[in-house]
Amino acid sequence: MPSTNDILAVILGGGQGKRLFPLTVMRSKPAVPIAGKYRLIDIPISNCINSSIYRIAVLTQFNSVSLHRHIARTYNFDAFHRGWVQIWAAEQTMEHTEWYQGTADAVRKQLMEIQSARADDVLILAGDHLYRMNYAKMAQFHWENGADVTVAVQPVPKEEASRFGLLKRDEEFRIKDFAEKPKEPAALAKMVSRDDPDMPYLGSMGIYLFKLKTLVDVLNLDNHNHQLDDFGGDIIPHLIREGAKVYGYDFSGYWRDIGTIRSFYDTNLEMTVEESAFDLFDPNNPIFTHARFLPGSQVFGGKLKDVLLAEGCRIYNADIEHSVIGLRSQVGSGTRIRDTILMGADYYGTRGSAPIGIAENCDIVGAIIDKNASIGNNVVIRPFPPDVDLDHYLYAVRDGIVVIPKNKVIPAGTVIEPKG
Repeated sequence: MPSTNDILAVILGGGQGKRLFPLTVMRSKPAVPIAGKYRLIDIPISNCINSSIYRIAVLTQFNSVSLHRHIARTYNFDAFHRGWVQIWAAEQTMEHTEWYQGTADAVRKQLMEIQSARADDVLILAGDHLYRMNYAKMAQFHWENGADVTVAVQPVPKEEASRFGLLKRDEEFRIKDFAEKPKEPAALAKMVSRDDPDMPYLGSMGIYLFKLKTLVDVLNLDNHNHQLDDFGGDIIPHLIREGAKVYGYDFSGYWRDIGTIRSFYDTNLEMTVEESAFDLFDPNNPIFTHARFLPGSQVFGGKLKDVLLAEGCRIYNADIEHSVIGLRSQVGSGTRIRDTILMGADYYGTRGSAPIGIAENCDIVGAIIDKNASIGNNVVIRPFPPDVDLDHYLYAVRDGIVVIPKNKVIPAGTVIEPKG
């Protein structure tokens, strides 16, 4: 039986991340901080390590400096271990002079590196999903069925069906039909495959395990006119039509696509409650990240309820509820924080009279405050209606959520709230 040592994991670094703006102004999507101390890229890399997959490549293109730095500092195996985590950045070559044109095209442009790894199977992963998965179980399913490609799938709610690649399987778990993000009622009706009125569809999770030969053949098939540029929209439907053995592997655990400001906000706050659907405290499947050697957080009075508090923080007599407080956060006396993600800071310090963090007597509800932001005294932030998007030189609003960009200074006394 094959081994996970024979699998190469390829993590897609994502495009410009426009739907996560302004969090992606200075960084790529996989480098966006999550849960107070991690970055999104830590999730798939940790899943690989916990699944005994130790050869991992991350394909990057946009705003990738901070992602490169994080990976270089974090994922270093010793000299006696065969594993590695490498950055495969978009580059101009004699064969390719343009940017990645899609998920499959990104992998196509790295086929030489993939083949050089001499792996039997290639696991394709996204860099902006939150989940905990044992890929070894998926690989076992893949090998037992002699699959050319295995797609991880899970039930999809009716109201979210148009966001996913939907599929239909036969009784042997082989995929017979695939539709990428169908929106027409007739197309959706055709893809109903579960006897459940609330979750009648099976959706692709964007996790693909390919035989190396199958991957190389299908990507080289269209190497010149680039019509097969995406896995979900092009490659998987093409292989099904050509009679390849494409199987669907059931995954029933927690999984979230962190593709928008709203999903990022909701997913972070889900982790602040006692019975969180995503368990950060699983000792058998830890999430790895950069070791920072920070002191324990200090809380000098105040009240904390349903707070995910990272290390290195100083909280002075503040009232914080249902919020994420990230690394090195400083929160001043008399400040009230509700339903907010405070990402923290890369260093300690002040800007004028304001700390890098939140000063005194602020009242902040329903916001995302990016790293190294300085919020002056007596600042008020309130959420906007859910359908509001706007841009201001001090902040942005997406889906009604106020986002303070990285390094931004909000002057004392500023009020950010809906007019009227």
